[in-house]
Amino acid sequence: MTDTEQQYESSKPLYEKSYPSNGAAEPAGESEPQSDAQQPQFPNDEAFAAAQLTLRALVSSKEAGVIIGKQGKNVADLREATGVKAGVSKPVPGVHDRVLSVTGTLEGVAKAYSMAAQTLVDSPPPSASSLASGTTSIRLLISHNQMGTIIGRQGLKIKAIQDECSVRMVASKEMLPNSTERIVEVQGGAESIRLAVWEIGKCLVEDWQRATGTILYNPQPKEFGSGGYSGPRVRTGNPADFESADGADQTQNIAIPADMVGCIIGRGGAKIQEIRRVSGARISIAKQPHDESGERMFTIRGTADENERALFMLYEQLEHEKVRRQMEDQEQDE
Repeated sequence: MTDTEQQYESSKPLYEKSYPSNGAAEPAGESEPQSDAQQPQFPNDEAFAAAQLTLRALVSSKEAGVIIGKQGKNVADLREATGVKAGVSKPVPGVHDRVLSVTGTLEGVAKAYSMAAQTLVDSPPPSASSLASGTTSIRLLISHNQMGTIIGRQGLKIKAIQDECSVRMVASKEMLPNSTERIVEVQGGAESIRLAVWEIGKCLVEDWQRATGTILYNPQPKEFGSGGYSGPRVRTGNPADFESADGADQTQNIAIPADMVGCIIGRGGAKIQEIRRVSGARISIAKQPHDESGERMFTIRGTADENERALFMLYEQLEHEKVRRQMEDQEQDE
C-alpha cells in the first residue's frame, strides 16, 4: 500500500475533519445537517433502486480491453442486461489508465459493476495475480466532498459496508491530479462488489448535493500541464477566474471547447435556459472564441450557491456528452 492510501480498519480514525459527511455520520459541531426538505427522499429500497446515478471507475488499459471484449461484445451484453449507459474513455498514449463510466438506475449500475467484476474474474489481466481466486478489484472515483458520507463517523459506515458485503475497501488520502476526485478501491467477488456498489450508491444519491462543483479526473501523461480538466477545460482554481461583485455575487469564467458548446446550449437554447432557471445564476456566452484555441468563454454570475449549482449542471452536461460520444464511437467499432 502506498503512502497515499489507507486501509480502513475499525481500530483507526477513518475520517478527516475537512471531509463533510451527512446526517449522523458527521462529527458533532462541524456543520448543520441538511433538512429533509433539502434532501431527496428515499423511503425504501425500491426508491433507491430507481434513483439515477453516474458512477465512474478507473481501469487499466488491459482491464478496459477485458470489460469491452472482442468487438465490444462484453460491454454490449452489459448494457443490454442492465439497461445502463456504459462506456470506456479512449486510450491516451503514454497513460496506463482509462475511465469506465456507468449511468443508469442505482440497481442497474450496481449490477453493471458486478458484471464487469465477473468478467475480470473470468479473464483476469496480469495485474490481478496478487488477488485471491474468485475476486477482483474495482477502483471507484468518488468526489472528495462525498467521502465523509461513505466513511461515516469514526469509520463506522465504511466498516459496516465491508462487513455486510464481504469486501475489502481502501481509500486514497489524496485527490487525483487536476481533479477533486479520490479513489475508493473495492476488492471482493462479483456479488460482493454488487452489494458494496449498491451501498456506496445509496450514500451518493442521498448526499448528491455535496458533489456540486466536482472536477472530474481524466488520466493524462505526467507532463500534461496543470490546466486541469481534459477535454472540456474548466477553469475553477485560478483566482483570476473569480471576481467579487458587491461583496455577494461572484463572476466566474469557464472556457469550453467549441465542439461542446452546442450540448450545453441545447436545441433552441432549452438546456442553457434550464441551467439558468434551476441554478438562479446569470450565464452569458461569448459569440466568438476568446483565443486561438477555439474555446468559447462562459461567464457565470450569481451568489456562491447559485454559481456552484450552475457549475455542477454544466459539468454533468459535459460529462454526459462525453459518455454519449464514447459509446457512439464504440458502437461504430463493434
